[in-house]
Amino acid sequence: MPAPDAVKLSPEALPTLAERARIPAYERGAVSASIVHIGVGGFFRAHQAVYLDDLLHTPGNEAWGYCGVGLLPHDERMRDALVGQSGLYTVVERSAAGDAARVIGSLLEYLYAPADPEAVLEKMAAPACRIVSLTITEGGYYVNEGTGAFNERHPDIVHDLAHPHQPRCSFGYLLEALDRRRQRGLAPFTVMSCDNLQHNGDVARRNLLAFAQRRDPALHDWLAENGAFPNSMVDRITPATTDEHRALVRERFGIEDAWPVVTEPFLQWVIEDTFPGGRPAWEQVGAQMTDDVLPYEKMKMRLLNASHQAMCYIGMLLGMQYAHETMEDEGIRTLVQRMMDEEVTPLLSPVPGVDVEVYKQTLIERFSNPTICDQLSRIGTEGSARIPKFVLPSVAEQLERGGPLRRMAFTVAAWFRYLTGEDDAGKAMPIIDPMAETLQDRAKRGGREPDLLLSLDELFGERLKAKPEFVDEVRRALRSFYDQGARATLEAYL
Repeated sequence: MPAPDAVKLSPEALPTLAERARIPAYERGAVSASIVHIGVGGFFRAHQAVYLDDLLHTPGNEAWGYCGVGLLPHDERMRDALVGQSGLYTVVERSAAGDAARVIGSLLEYLYAPADPEAVLEKMAAPACRIVSLTITEGGYYVNEGTGAFNERHPDIVHDLAHPHQPRCSFGYLLEALDRRRQRGLAPFTVMSCDNLQHNGDVARRNLLAFAQRRDPALHDWLAENGAFPNSMVDRITPATTDEHRALVRERFGIEDAWPVVTEPFLQWVIEDTFPGGRPAWEQVGAQMTDDVLPYEKMKMRLLNASHQAMCYIGMLLGMQYAHETMEDEGIRTLVQRMMDEEVTPLLSPVPGVDVEVYKQTLIERFSNPTICDQLSRIGTEGSARIPKFVLPSVAEQLERGGPLRRMAFTVAAWFRYLTGEDDAGKAMPIIDPMAETLQDRAKRGGREPDLLLSLDELFGERLKAKPEFVDEVRRALRSFYDQGARATLEAYL
């Protein structure tokens, strides 16, 4: 069947597009943008915005819509794309069964903070704002990974303490908006982290309070007494949007969309039910409200996210581009499966309603999905935040138990080898990381010896680098990467 002529996505085009994709069947003009979301990337648009779009199809939920906020220079492109489409965009779910498209309408507004910081601050400080949610990446919480403490020396934090009314980072915007609410006699909005952090709400609370203490002890005390920071666990594999995805949406569905999202069918959201200012009825559309998120988030981060780290660096060293290619490689698939089974699963507590063996098999199937083409370069971004959060906690627990950790040490060594910026064939690999300059310098100077990288206390702390069981295994693996190559090293660690 030939593709229909492409129509530019807009509110006016929705009736035409109804035969090509599912469209919003609710009156967007009646919905209030009472949730401000900072960090409108592909994941948010494939996950939280989809849940709310589902909910808005049920009458009586018009009090809940999103206002998106972009803080970073590259968010200007997202602003231009979304504002030009009145916040509408296409989500395509891809699986072996085929492709399904829908247009999401829950994003009602978009503000680009560098162009008008005051508009963002007033949006958050207004009485209508009840929740501010975050997808600001693991590195956006200003955690010293070595100590777990708030990194008050980060340049963004230093700037926002000195210039509280012209903030640069998410925490600066949160705190200034909260202070305005305090001065106006308003309750704080709920701060809802949706990032891949264990205890993500607790981390947001601890670090925002540390920031507030530095700025104004009275603000700290008010927020500590009245603020809410629910924990949550989020899951949906969402690759970065490419021109191929835009072409797919245009040619397959006849929709001209400046920034669509391609994702997998699976999605999951577990939320701690702590919202004193009210919340959407997410449980009506499949989210799980609970008193304790920890077992779910620990399972997800230690199995899914750690496995992503295990597959991506070795995959890139071997010249692969996509996650499904690593699962087609018997060696990498075996490494990931055995790391999950032997080194991670024994550390997990029972998870209510989840069979962990079935969960692990589902992960392998999701990683193997060839239709979404999840980029290894995306998975490997910000390793300085992801390795300490997803891999090293299991390493630390196994060291305490005297348990196995060889494949996790291999993963760290593969990351170290990747940081040289060249794969085994000598092809350049871009290193996208806030610490890229430091990491690459130490990786190149250290070569086959890991000590310069392991001595980064903000990543490994004093505890891990003092453990010969871990350090020696990383050293053996890294030397093998240099002496024997990636394939032979992989085979030695199965």
